[in-house]
Amino acid sequence: MAPMAKYRDDAAALERLVEADRVHRDVYTDPEVFQLEMERLWSRTWIYVGHASQVPNAGDFITLDIAAKPVIMVRHTDGTIRVLMNRCAHKGTKVVGDLAGNAGKTFRCPYHAWTYRTDGSLINIPLKEGYQGTQLQTANIGLAAVKNVETYRGFVFVRLAGDGIGFREYFGDSLSSIDNLADRSPEGELELTGGCLRFLHNCNWKMFVENLNDTMHPMIAHASSAGIAKKLWEGQPADRPKPMSIEQIAPFASDYKFFNDMGVRVYAHGHSFSGVNFSIHSSYSSVPEYEAAMKRAYGDERAKQILGTVRHNTVYYPSLTIKGAIQSIRVARPLAADKTLLESWTFRLKGAPDALLQRTVAYNRLINSPMSVVGHDDLHCYRAIQEGLAAHGNEWVNLQRNFDPAEVDAAEVTANGTSDISMRNQFRAWREFMAT
Repeated sequence: MAPMAKYRDDAAALERLVEADRVHRDVYTDPEVFQLEMERLWSRTWIYVGHASQVPNAGDFITLDIAAKPVIMVRHTDGTIRVLMNRCAHKGTKVVGDLAGNAGKTFRCPYHAWTYRTDGSLINIPLKEGYQGTQLQTANIGLAAVKNVETYRGFVFVRLAGDGIGFREYFGDSLSSIDNLADRSPEGELELTGGCLRFLHNCNWKMFVENLNDTMHPMIAHASSAGIAKKLWEGQPADRPKPMSIEQIAPFASDYKFFNDMGVRVYAHGHSFSGVNFSIHSSYSSVPEYEAAMKRAYGDERAKQILGTVRHNTVYYPSLTIKGAIQSIRVARPLAADKTLLESWTFRLKGAPDALLQRTVAYNRLINSPMSVVGHDDLHCYRAIQEGLAAHGNEWVNLQRNFDPAEVDAAEVTANGTSDISMRNQFRAWREFMAT
């Protein structure tokens, strides 16, 4: 017998899970809440699918899940990017099993060979005459196309719900972080390269997304990794070039004042970035050849402005997080209330020297990969939270640090870097889109 629904038909109970400065543990642990998130939050908001550079040629495709639904992103024969449901109109079989590839001009179901164009339209049914006299109307049957698809500077987003908030209204000025990432290319364009690092986390997806702009944990959680790297370099001459690994790992062990002064900015609908004033990427060694290319492309002043923007993490709630200064992104793909797949991708800046890509790939391997020394610090904490929330005695998670009631109604707020405002802002968006 299925358990009685606790939240699905009780909007008030669902809303009570989120208060202005705390949230109930069920938002992380309850399977019913997770299912509602997929149906509502992840279907009503704009979710990152992939980058246009992943499908440069007609027939190129990638597959993934969005809101627990399998989809295909494909370059159609007319050059446009389409997003289709990966479900045959016959028996419901996933038509495409590979993560990526080129389909040519058609997709063919591996079960009964129903065949579709890359826009989803049906073009062939074996022994079609067997359907004479039935309700089958081939003109209206195919791979269902997602109608709401937007490409911004190469980043492809979809909103699965037919009606809802528009793309620009949803992201607003937070898109400036994607602009800065793309503008770091002397040609103004990015190319996803270097493959993908996929890392299964035994925790709720929100723990990762919240952690991106939580600056109260690095000097504690990363003491065993970044702290050691920092100690290894102590006493070295100030003018001695740092090895890339030290340069990238050691800043995670910066003190509270560093992260507090870094600053954080939040936007409506859950988006935010840390690193308003500077970030852990601010002191990376210069690459004169790259800086010269940027000045030739943009002029001295504009190049200085682009390269001087070194945001730490930008969260495009709920799915995408980017690091413009190091040209990498991470994507959350929720699987269950206590299981999340994280994808880490790296970009090549078109027109930039190879040293930039080498630094990006090294960072992704050192910090984000399943073999990293820093990422496992976070994963340990995520698992500890997921397991600890099962304990009785306190059913609420505290988000009170630097709470200001005025922030609740503000569209955009800049605050000190160690504030919990990013998390509170995310849960305000959670309530907004979880409402029936």
